[in-house]
Amino acid sequence: MPKVEVEKGIELFYEDLGEGDKYILSLMMDFPPINTTRELANHGYHVLLITNRGIGKSTHVWEDYGNEWFNIFADDVVRVADKLGIDKFIYAGCSHGAGTGWHLCLRHPERVTAFIDMVGGPHNIDEGVRSFRSMSQDGTPPVRKPMDPPTFEDPAVARRIAKNMPYREKLMAEMTPEEKALDYRRPLVGLGTEAKVCEALRTIQTPTLMLGGIEDPIARPDLMLRTAECLPHGKLVLYSGFGHGGPFGQLIEECTEEILNFLRNVETTGRVYKEIIEP
Repeated sequence: MPKVEVEKGIELFYEDLGEGDKYILSLMMDFPPINTTRELANHGYHVLLITNRGIGKSTHVWEDYGNEWFNIFADDVVRVADKLGIDKFIYAGCSHGAGTGWHLCLRHPERVTAFIDMVGGPHNIDEGVRSFRSMSQDGTPPVRKPMDPPTFEDPAVARRIAKNMPYREKLMAEMTPEEKALDYRRPLVGLGTEAKVCEALRTIQTPTLMLGGIEDPIARPDLMLRTAECLPHGKLVLYSGFGHGGPFGQLIEECTEEILNFLRNVETTGRVYKEIIEP
């Protein structure tokens, strides 16, 4: 299995899907067998699914990077790209993986041609700085309602969730104590306040597609809308009846179509929308 050494003693595991020079990179803790980013490899994109340092088959770490976690994650993506000879790339991420995307757009805008943000907020850091993952693991209820609605109009959604469940159960069973203890906090916490986060979002010039669910208690619709209001070049799509897992692991066909349309526009016009041709 391929790994890239991003700094001395730190290797990141990745999966290499598809082929060609239209690269989509994603850095996340895990990639279940059925997800939207994987599907993009079937549509002409060369997809690299990179596991965060500290997790799974990547090098585990014991150091607490404080407010620098997501800066390091973003730099790791660029280090992988450098080692593999990739100049510019599209970045796609879900939830915490999308958090890395915000840092990439701010730290390395010259490398990222487009950003696909699935349920990525980012969070309002005035409300707290701990990661929702860590809050869940130590018994602190991170939200007051389920991550995903308990029922779905389409029974195929429940079947798809069930297909991914054995992977999730195995992942949790094999997780080491240091993995469980890892708290990477929330994206952009180094900025200090929600007002500063909004200021930073307004500077991002990268064309960005945001996909979310109305029922998401983490990347809430109000947070996604706030981000859309800040971004100079953004598009926001929200699906009613879906929560945190909708865009990444459930509405795969639908969200893939949205992403392909978005990327086609960025590639042809440099914007999130199609060329306007007056009669």
